[in-house]
Amino acid sequence: MPVSTFDLFKIGIGPSSSHTVGPMVAARRFALGLEASGLLAATGAVRAELFGSLGATGRGHGSDRAVVLGLLGETPDGVDVDAAPALVAGVRASGRLALLGRREIAFREAEHLLFLRKALPFHPNALRLTALDVEGRPLRVQVFYSVGGGFVVDEAAAAGGDPVRPDTTRLPHPFHGGAELLARCDATGLSVAALMLENELAWRGEAEVRARLLQLWEVMRACVARGCRTEGTLTGGLQVR
Repeated sequence: MPVSTFDLFKIGIGPSSSHTVGPMVAARRFALGLEASGLLAATGAVRAELFGSLGATGRGHGSDRAVVLGLLGETPDGVDVDAAPALVAGVRASGRLALLGRREIAFREAEHLLFLRKALPFHPNALRLTALDVEGRPLRVQVFYSVGGGFVVDEAAAAGGDPVRPDTTRLPHPFHGGAELLARCDATGLSVAALMLENELAWRGEAEVRARLLQLWEVMRACVARGCRTEGTLTGGLQVR
């Protein structure tokens, strides 16, 4: 299956693509679905239930914060990582959350964010979101699975047996391993970088490819700089300084 550089390298809030990026994407998608179906104004609260691996290790991997940020309308690649802690702290302190930044609802973590060890059938990383009206009656219930790499599928896609459709893009230089890649470089006279660039052009123009690569590099540099200047103890139970 063809895989783009931008499938392998994704910009997203850490520390985990499946436990942080996925739940954030799912929470935002759920909120956008409420808006699209005209239920946003009727929503009085949202309950998030994390199952299986998300329920067991979600706090250490930031799944709780990711759900809050997703409901606020933030995206993994667009959220201001320096401002995110204050956004989450504000929700926790007030017990209120501005759904998609607009509709203020109740969100008290002890009541509306539950970590459950029970697993759901399709995948160990499962998240069930329920929109409640002001009387506490369910308006919409949706189950999502965070299947890795930041990819999220809903219950309907999972039940269909083909939750992640393979990319069928035809590449000019397909290969299945390192030896085949080097053989193609020898045959074409291209460097690894030049051959990979030609493959990337099957999806998007060269200017976009180069701009997005530079964006990835800048984010990586910023991550290193933030790590060097930040002191304290990492989140989670290991108490790593």
